[in-house]
Amino acid sequence: MEMLSGDVIQLAVLALAMAGAGVVAGFIAGLLGVGGGIVIVPAVFEVLRFMESAPEVRMHVAVGTSLATIVATALRSTRAHQRHGAVDGELLRRWGPAVLAGVALGSAVSGFVTGRVLTGIFGCVAILVAIYMATLGNRARLAERLPGEPIKSVLGVIVGLISSLMGIGGGSLSVPILSLCSYPMRYAVGTSAAIGLIIAVPGTIGFMIAGWNVPGLPPFSLGFVNPVAFAAIVPTTVLIAPLGARVAHAIPQPALRALFAGFLCVMGSRMLLETAGIRLFGG
Repeated sequence: MEMLSGDVIQLAVLALAMAGAGVVAGFIAGLLGVGGGIVIVPAVFEVLRFMESAPEVRMHVAVGTSLATIVATALRSTRAHQRHGAVDGELLRRWGPAVLAGVALGSAVSGFVTGRVLTGIFGCVAILVAIYMATLGNRARLAERLPGEPIKSVLGVIVGLISSLMGIGGGSLSVPILSLCSYPMRYAVGTSAAIGLIIAVPGTIGFMIAGWNVPGLPPFSLGFVNPVAFAAIVPTTVLIAPLGARVAHAIPQPALRALFAGFLCVMGSRMLLETAGIRLFGG
């Protein structure tokens, strides 16, 4: 009976922690066009660490579960942005295949690159992008439009590759890329929400297959996707994402750019600290 009570308490802690992360992730998804994975991945990882899950599968489960939640969040966020006419369907048709190729590549190499290396690389990239967004603003342009082939496809592969390996929806990379190519910020954010779907659906399937029958997984896991965390996160992210999208269309573009820069700077710094083995809160 005591063991059963302890399991119930652990399950409740997991559900409550994931629901709280879902509120934050949902708002960020709608506001900035990201899938919320930058919030969900570390949240799931730390909860699994607290619950003493096997260290060798914690990050895999965090990434796989994050990708699963992004399917629901990105769908809701995309619909909200579509109502404002901020999703570029033509760009999705032209860029989608390259992004999908990047996701496939990420699935293939995930077993050969450590989570610490990927976290460090993305932390550096996130901070560099944040500096660009905060200092150069709307005047910064590398091109009047998205480059032609093969550069366009290479950019799409990079977005899909890094995003699938980190369990994020792609907005943290695609928004700055589109902005540099003269896309208005609101269109970059709205279209990036849809790109999250292109990344999350095949990414989730890949992580479920890759983790099937792997030892040490948390209870009830389907491969590297944990349905308990998924069930706790999705309702809050789906509920809150439209609120973030409404805020995105109600504030000036310079403010939206500053919010995005601040978000990337904070998350990038956290990732670099984790890479160096420095924990701000316990552990």
